[in-house]
Amino acid sequence: MTYTKDSGLVKVWVGLLLSGAYTLDQVPNLFNLKTVVAEVVNGTDV
Repeated sequence: MTYTKDSGLVKVWVGLLLSGAYTLDQVPNLFNLKTVVAEVVNGTDV
């Protein structure tokens, strides 16, 4: 399974990071989830 910037789980984690509820270190290493979330939060295109 691979996640994209349009995946629901990515959007949830991006929202949690932007709200300050979690940090990037707390995003689970689930397939490529952490990588995609980091790219979206840092503003780089996936």
